[in-house]
Amino acid sequence: MNSSYDESKVLELLRDESTQRKGFEMVVAQYSEQLYWQIRRLVLSHEDADDLLQNTFIKAWMNIDYFRAEAKLSTWLYRIALNECLTFLNKQRAEATVSLDDPDAAVLQRLESDPYFSGDNAQLLLQKALLTLPEKQRMVFNLKYYQEMKYEEMSEIFGTSVGALKASYHHAVKKIQKFLEESF
Repeated sequence: MNSSYDESKVLELLRDESTQRKGFEMVVAQYSEQLYWQIRRLVLSHEDADDLLQNTFIKAWMNIDYFRAEAKLSTWLYRIALNECLTFLNKQRAEATVSLDDPDAAVLQRLESDPYFSGDNAQLLLQKALLTLPEKQRMVFNLKYYQEMKYEEMSEIFGTSVGALKASYHHAVKKIQKFLEESF
């Protein structure tokens, strides 16, 4: 992240048609890496994450005139990215030709064969545990654990109460702990 990034100045650039492209380039530079990793943790594949990141920024660019700055720009981008991920995962599940008992098996198999996955067995086991979670719990866990995002900001992204998000995170942690305990 760029420490000289000033969201209020970027928003000014985005509001003026003559400087909109420059402002959006600053947004892309500021948020590409963290959005990439958030997407990657949900879809697991490098290629899919790259595609979804690009789709996220395309949607943001196409709709930048509708951004009302009621929430932070990062919150808006996360919401777009998470919606892109949900659409992608649902489509992927619908197209999967694997057993209906384990719709995430194909996703895990792709991770294990992904040349960009550099994780060890512990990281692979954690990814397997995350795949056992419902999508919303997985998203909440990823945002809280990896991004250290505050519940209040997640509340804006999901349109859910802080209490519900805390409960979702707590349940996710318990399920992950149980999965890991049973794996050893």
